[in-house]
Amino acid sequence: VQLVESGGGSVQAGESLTLSCAAYTSSSARHHMAWFRQVPGEERGGIAAIDSTGYTQYVDSVKGRFTSSRDNAENTLYLQMNNLKPEDTAMYYCAADPPRGQACTVSLTFGYWGQGTQVTVS
Repeated sequence: VQLVESGGGSVQAGESLTLSCAAYTSSSARHHMAWFRQVPGEERGGIAAIDSTGYTQYVDSVKGRFTSSRDNAENTLYLQMNNLKPEDTAMYYCAADPPRGQACTVSLTFGYWGQGTQVTVS
């Protein structure tokens, strides 16, 4: 599975961005997928996880502001980010992994990762 993120950029606080993650595989529609972010010097942390049905879980820091969705026909994952805050500044990564009989959460070990896209909020 090859994952390619896009849509990052520099915005002002309160503005919005939408990230996309294109999955170059025919089987990704059944994969668990997730969004992670990382600030230099800190560990990468999961912020949203979405299973093949579209059921999504979010961490508290983004709940109510970020919305993740997926288009299985287009093998694309999205992250709509509203009311961005300076503390959202990070490199954002998408990740994917086969279900393996487990529920989809950010705590899973994801085997496939994109290269990341930078989001800067000032």
